Amino acid sequence: MRTSIAVTGSSGIRVAVRVLEGLAGAGVDIAGIIVTRGALEVARHEEGLSRDEFIGVLSSYGSVYMEDDFTSPLASSSSQPDAMAIVPASMKTVGLIASGIPSNLVSRAAMAMLRLGRRLVVAPRETPLGVLELRNLLRLAEAGAIIVPLTLAFYHSPRSVDDMVGFAAGKVLDAMGVEASLYRRWGGGLE
Repeated sequence: MRTSIAVTGSSGIRVAVRVLEGLAGAGVDIAGIIVTRGALEVARHEEGLSRDEFIGVLSSYGSVYMEDDFTSPLASSSSQPDAMAIVPASMKTVGLIASGIPSNLVSRAAMAMLRLGRRLVVAPRETPLGVLELRNLLRLAEAGAIIVPLTLAFYHSPRSVDDMVGFAAGKVLDAMGVEASLYRRWGGGLE
């Protein structure tokens, strides 16, 4: 299985890194990692990582492409992987894809995935959601995307922020069709 990841300018950069860890741990080939300028700002703000430090972290998992790099293999329908996840997915990115606007590498690659009928996982981290955001997410779902909101859950008895991050990343990997043990799954009963 070949995958790609896009990291956009929404809160939750830590979840994207955990998804990459999960893919690498499962032996999945990461065809490329797309990064937006907004993601670089969020990484600096949330994680204290400079541009170069964040790119260094990401490049340990695969080739990194900036959002304006249309020379990337991911810009072409002929080079798309089996699955792609946008995590976290900004509402700007959701809107571009839902409107069919391939103005950056993220929206162009995502549109190619939908056009080819391949698995596209979109993990928005926004709250509250207004009518416009919900309509755009519905348009993506109708086009074939799997929407995995980065939300909290407590049935797995999280003990730390890291447990919560593992849960969110695990749900993204589940939707991508990748087996990983990043969270304790529901066992059918309450403890």
